[in-house]
Amino acid sequence: MKFVKTKLNGLIIIEPEPFLDERGKFYRIYCENELKEIGHRKKIAQINQSFINNKGAVRGMHFQYPPKTEIKIVKCLKGSVLDVAIDLRKNSDNFLGWHSEILSEKNMKMLYIPEGFAHGFQALEKNSELLYLHTEFYSPDYEQGIKYDDPKIGINWPLEITDVSERDKSFKLIDDSFKGIEI
Repeated sequence: MKFVKTKLNGLIIIEPEPFLDERGKFYRIYCENELKEIGHRKKIAQINQSFINNKGAVRGMHFQYPPKTEIKIVKCLKGSVLDVAIDLRKNSDNFLGWHSEILSEKNMKMLYIPEGFAHGFQALEKNSELLYLHTEFYSPDYEQGIKYDDPKIGINWPLEITDVSERDKSFKLIDDSFKGIEI
């Protein structure tokens, strides 16, 4: 695996290095030993899969408060998405900064999202599919979200937004009372 740092400290693009032969390709999507290079020490607690029917659909921006913060490793298995992470860490130099990355079945990239980040994505193709590895169990009592179109964040979604869940629409806009997540 190749690890590429982003402008947001701890947010890392993972580029698998596939083994190719006449049969096809083989590569790792998770290796505890290799992830130690970037400081990853937590065990995976849960693996989720997401199917997105419509091009332009947005899901997010989700996160969990302490003590249930989580690291996510996100991979697109089919189609393509614009994957987005927002830095919500209270003492971060990049507080409320965001980074986006195209993840697709073709480029095989993954995004390593540290604790204290909100995460979401937009489907760039119909019938896209994602796999998420989480270091914490889903905990609804600690879950929250940032509104996907919050002007204070200013995410540049590349396509017209076609679908958003009622829950994701209901997240409040960030105001001056939001001080971030203590990690």
